[in-house]
Amino acid sequence: MFKFFWTTHKWVGIILALVFTCTSVTGFMLLIKKKVDWIQPPTQKDAEGPVEDSISPREMFAIVLALDHPDFQSFDDIDRVDFRPGERVFKVQSKHRFSEVQVGAITGEVLSVAQRPSDLLEDLHDGSFYAGWVHEWLMPIAAAGLLFMVLSGLWLWVEPKIRKARRKRRRKAAQLTV
Repeated sequence: MFKFFWTTHKWVGIILALVFTCTSVTGFMLLIKKKVDWIQPPTQKDAEGPVEDSISPREMFAIVLALDHPDFQSFDDIDRVDFRPGERVFKVQSKHRFSEVQVGAITGEVLSVAQRPSDLLEDLHDGSFYAGWVHEWLMPIAAAGLLFMVLSGLWLWVEPKIRKARRKRRRKAAQLTV
């Protein structure tokens, strides 16, 4: 039984090392993304003003599409819009090449046009970059594999100690009967 766990633990560990290396590196980079501008563009601030004076979503979309940016040619190219009332800015993200346009909610000015490597990192981190099935099937299997590694590692650490204690008890019992 010990040899089975040792061999399985070793091979599962070798296979999962690749997945966990990618996951840990991208996870670390995602943790620091707000502090590193090349990972995620900093959120710009628009002019002071009440949120009620913001441009309408229709105006914001017109501004973004008027840029003639290759990643923002139509509404179908827009993945999501994030509104930051504290900074009075719309962050418009493309479905293509991780592009982002930040539009001032008060002035309607384009405050930033940038790439968002953080979105690529998220896709790498959760496996969706490679294929949908990697995200849906391989990553949960990898999580189960990690649980197996922890439990089998604990067993591989504890089992020799149990065996040693049993031998010690047997020796003492044998000495008492002699």
